[in-house]
Amino acid sequence: MRRFLYCKVVLTTSLVWVLVDVFLLLYFSECNKCDDRKDRSLLPALRAAISRSHEGPGEMGKAVNIPKNDQEKMKELFKINQFNLMASDMIALNRSLPDVRLDGCKTKLYPDDLPNTSIVIVFHNEAWSTLLRTVHSVINRSPRQLLAEIVLVDDASERDFLKKKLENYVRTLEVPVRILRMEQRSGLIRARLRGAAATKGQVITFLDAHCECTVGWLEPLLARIKEDRTAVVCPIIDVISDETFEYMAGSDMTYGGFNWKLNFRWYPVPQREMDRRKGDRTLPVRTPTMAGGLFCIYKTYFEEIGSYDPGMDIWGGENLEMSFRIWQCGGSLEIVTCSHVGHVFRKATPYSFPGGTGQVINKNNRRLAEVWMDDFKDFFYIISPVARPSYSQVCREREVVMDESFRLLWPHNDRLFLQDIRENDLGHAAARPPLLAQRNTPGFSGVMRVDYGDVSSRRDLREALKCKPFSWYLENIYPDSQIPRRYYSLGEIRNVETNQCVDNMGRKENEKVGFFNCHGMGGNQRPLVFQVFSYTADKEIRTDDLCLDVSRLNGPVVMLKCHHMKGNQMFEYDAEYVGKWEYDFEKHTFLHIITQSCLTISRLEDGTYGPTVESCNGSPLQAWILHNYTPSPPRCLRLTLLHVNSNQCLDMPSEEDKMVPTLKDCNGSRSQQWLLRNMTLSV
Repeated sequence: MRRFLYCKVVLTTSLVWVLVDVFLLLYFSECNKCDDRKDRSLLPALRAAISRSHEGPGEMGKAVNIPKNDQEKMKELFKINQFNLMASDMIALNRSLPDVRLDGCKTKLYPDDLPNTSIVIVFHNEAWSTLLRTVHSVINRSPRQLLAEIVLVDDASERDFLKKKLENYVRTLEVPVRILRMEQRSGLIRARLRGAAATKGQVITFLDAHCECTVGWLEPLLARIKEDRTAVVCPIIDVISDETFEYMAGSDMTYGGFNWKLNFRWYPVPQREMDRRKGDRTLPVRTPTMAGGLFCIYKTYFEEIGSYDPGMDIWGGENLEMSFRIWQCGGSLEIVTCSHVGHVFRKATPYSFPGGTGQVINKNNRRLAEVWMDDFKDFFYIISPVARPSYSQVCREREVVMDESFRLLWPHNDRLFLQDIRENDLGHAAARPPLLAQRNTPGFSGVMRVDYGDVSSRRDLREALKCKPFSWYLENIYPDSQIPRRYYSLGEIRNVETNQCVDNMGRKENEKVGFFNCHGMGGNQRPLVFQVFSYTADKEIRTDDLCLDVSRLNGPVVMLKCHHMKGNQMFEYDAEYVGKWEYDFEKHTFLHIITQSCLTISRLEDGTYGPTVESCNGSPLQAWILHNYTPSPPRCLRLTLLHVNSNQCLDMPSEEDKMVPTLKDCNGSRSQQWLLRNMTLSV
């Protein structure tokens, strides 16, 4: 009897505890669901971390230093991939990394129904350790339900270990991994197009072959895309040292821009963007351009927006082309500050480019400039001599109108093509734009005329997507661009007395400018030495992102980063005697506003001669000729013409009658934009 009672007590107690457990499970189901979301995202990383000690080489992102007796071997191996291959091979394929996210990012929760993604990684002769470390970091630090697959695209690698050995290895991984092989070397752009076309996921995530993803990298990217399918998002790109493989956190206070040469550059996030985010650094940063190696995009949107330009070769320029296209055609480009991915930054590429690196990159840059930059492409052409078009090509592509004084009338931003008409060897007036390569110029034939191919399909894409002009991009997306939205001149600044030009002499920030014989070619035929300056509507004299500045009377004129704050960088051009075409070159002076002194050539404190500022005295040493100076508002106005009765816009001629413009519903397209020349607006 006693035993029976004891059993009843035990059973009753057990039943009570079971009921309590069920009640608590149901009661806290929502809370458990929230916690589970956080836990699930951490499981792969935790599993990898638990399975390994943190004491090995490179663990927790620490630097790997090679012993002195192995230095020579290290240097030889370095040449293979242009990074420390010996150090990389010493590091585990699933090494641990620090959590470098902002504290506010670590507590964020993301929806359960995020879209899944296919990871596309292109490689060519990549090192085994860096390629597989990239793959393992994706697998270990991505929630499994978000990872549809990994697609490796082999761009015709020649190394044996990237063939059968790689295929056998990826079969053992817990995530589907496919390897696509390009039949011949095609370059990053076309290889990515191949990989993107083969993906099965809702989102495409492009990564380079020498990356490492950190904890929580994927969810914030996919969450932002779920909010806005036209958002193209990038992680913060952390730095993995090419010498020691140390992992160093990138800054959330920089974003992407570009210079006149169309080189991608990092710049500080401007205050206006901080204000838009109300100081919350965990919110995405709107960036004018992206580096291009690492980003996420909805697959359907990638196709709608025009994917990559298939006419571009190998690598280079595709990131700016896509950046301009996304913004101008209605999308957005953002850096998601709660996502961190490391990237091995190399000082040089280990690969050769068919046709030469310069040829390939300039072709790609010409394509993006011709399609997306409108008249502002002139900044690229004037500072990049190898990319300048021939004069005949310019005439084929642009309308040429001459007035009674034989002056070329171009759209207003094409000031650099406006030049005095002189008698040529044929005995009649002909335009000789100074920036264009002349056939008899030594060293500038052939390579000057980079063939950028047919861009008609990309222009048709721009038309079909009803994309905005580049001026809109500069005004609304990148107002702090190095390319001024409004400017008076672009080209050389020539001294009347010496007939020499202001020249940056290949010097850098905080160094003084000099003067050199004018050559009219945008550079004095020495590498990195240019005479190209723009006098802007902000009264700056700038070359790319450097502005002429002076701190005191008789002090040297130096180049400092343009700060758009005027002050010491503010000049006024005295154009009192400037005519429409024929004009008196006397008193073409630059007045430095702060010191109320004039730009001149004089002896400097170190005994050399160079540009400085002195009291204005009317000396010809203070007179400067600005290349294509335009003292008045633009003489060409681009606008849409609205027909009052029909409320339709004047559009380009139809295929049936190419001589008569048509009327169509207004859509803001370029076919409905018209230039009114020499228009005068009066009250």
